[in-house]
Amino acid sequence: MSDKDLEARHLETLDRDLGRFSNLEHAAAYVSRPLVAPGIAFIFIVLVGLAAALLLGSTSQTMIVVTAAVFGAYMALNIGANDVANNMGPAVGANALSMGGAIAIAAIFESAGALIAGGDVVSTIAKGIVAPEALNTQASFIWAMMAALLASALWINLATWIGAPVSTTHAVVGGVMGAGIAAAGFGAVDWGQMGAIAASWVISPVLGGVIAAAFLWFIKERIIYREDKIAAARVWVPALVGVMAGTFAAYLVLKGLKRLIHVPFGMALLMGLVIGVICWRIMIPVTRRQSQGLENRNKSLKVLFGIPLVVSAALLSFAHGANDVANAVGPLAAIVHASTTGDFAGDVSIPLWVMLIGAFGISFGLCLFGPKLIRMVGSQITKLNPMRAYCVALSAAITVILASALGLPVSSTHIAVGAIFGVGFFREWDAERRLQKARMALPAENQISADERRRRKLVRRSHVMTIGAAWIVTVPAAALLSGVLFWLLSRIAL
Repeated sequence: MSDKDLEARHLETLDRDLGRFSNLEHAAAYVSRPLVAPGIAFIFIVLVGLAAALLLGSTSQTMIVVTAAVFGAYMALNIGANDVANNMGPAVGANALSMGGAIAIAAIFESAGALIAGGDVVSTIAKGIVAPEALNTQASFIWAMMAALLASALWINLATWIGAPVSTTHAVVGGVMGAGIAAAGFGAVDWGQMGAIAASWVISPVLGGVIAAAFLWFIKERIIYREDKIAAARVWVPALVGVMAGTFAAYLVLKGLKRLIHVPFGMALLMGLVIGVICWRIMIPVTRRQSQGLENRNKSLKVLFGIPLVVSAALLSFAHGANDVANAVGPLAAIVHASTTGDFAGDVSIPLWVMLIGAFGISFGLCLFGPKLIRMVGSQITKLNPMRAYCVALSAAITVILASALGLPVSSTHIAVGAIFGVGFFREWDAERRLQKARMALPAENQISADERRRRKLVRRSHVMTIGAAWIVTVPAAALLSGVLFWLLSRIAL
C-alpha cells in the first residue's frame, strides 16, 4: 500500500473519530439542556440562603431564617412559573405579544408591583385561617409556617409540571390550615373563612367566564357581525378601550396601590369613570387613524385591540406583584418576625429583603419555567385572538372589583382561566347557533353529523378536567402535605 493510500486511510479514520466526538457533543448538549433551568434556579436558591446568612450574622436563629429564606425563594420561583401565566397567556395566545416580550414585561411589572406597592401588612397566620393563640409556642408557630411555605411551593411545582394553573394564595391557605391542624387540632381553624374560600372555587371562574362571554357577545354583535366592520369599530373600539382604562384605573387604586394610598371604594370608581371618559375621547381620533386603509374583515380588527391588550397585561402583572406576592411570602415574613422578636401573635410588615426574594424569584421562575404555562393558558385551552383576549383581561379586572365590593375572597388565577373557559364555551354556543340556522337551509345529505360537531368543539375538555381537578384538590392537597411536613420538621427539631 502506498504512502498516499495510508495517509488517506488515516484521514478517513480521523474523520470518523471526529464525527463520533461531534455526535457525542450534540447528545451531551441535548441531554443537558433540560438541566439548565433547574441549575440556574438552584444557584438562585443557594445565593438567597447565603445572603440571608450574611444579613443576619451569627445568631441562634440564623439557621431557621436561612432555611425559611431558601423555602421562600423556592416558592417565589414557582409563583413565577405558574401564576404569572394568567396575566400574560392571553396576550401571547392572541399574538399581541411575543413570548420574549411577555416575559420581559411581566418580569418588570411584577417586580415593580412587589417592590413599589407590595409589602402590605399581613396576618402572621395568613388571612386568619388559624387562630394565633392556638399555636402555643414560638417553635410550633415557626415550624407550622415553614411547613406551610414548603408544602404550598411543592404543590405549585407539581401543578406546573402537569400543566395546571392553580391559585398560589389557595395553596398557601391550604398549607397554613394543614400545619395548624397538625399543630393544634381541627378547632384551631376558622372554618367559616375556609367555607368562603371554598365558595370562591365556584364563584371566581363562573363570574369571570360570564363577564368575559358577555363582552365577547357585545363585540360580535356590535362589530364583527356588522356589514361595515371598520365603521362599527370606529364607534365602539374607543368606548371599549375607555371601559378597560377606567376599570384598570379603579383596579389599580383598589388592589395594586393600596399600600401607597388608601382610597374609598366609591372614590376609586369615580376616578375610574373619569379616566375612562378621558381615554375614550383620546381614542376616537387614534382609532380613526389606525383604521385608515384597513380591509373590511375580521383580521383587520385585531390591529385595533393590540395595544390595549399589551397595556392590560402589564397592569395585571403590576397588581399581581403588589398583592399575591405578599400573600405568598407572608409565611416567610412571619417566620423572620417570630424568630427575631419572639412575637408570633400580631401582624407583621414584610421586610424589604423578603420582598426582594419574592420579586426576583418570580422573575427568575417566569423566565426559566413560565413559557410552558403561558402557552397552555394562551393557546391550548381555546384559540384566542386580540378581541377574545381583551375580554379575558377586562373580565379579570371587573371581577376583582366586584369581589372587593362584595367582600368575596376570589382568586385571580381562577378568574383569568374561568374567563378563558367562558370565551371558549361562548364561541361553541355561538358557532352551534349559527350552524343551526345554516343547517335549516341545507338538504339532509349536506348536514354535519353529531359526531363531527363534537369533534369540532372549541374548548379542549382534557384541559378543563385537569385544571378543574387541580383547583378542587389544591387546598386539601397542600393541607395534607403541610401537616406531614410539620410533623417531620417538629420531630427533627426535637
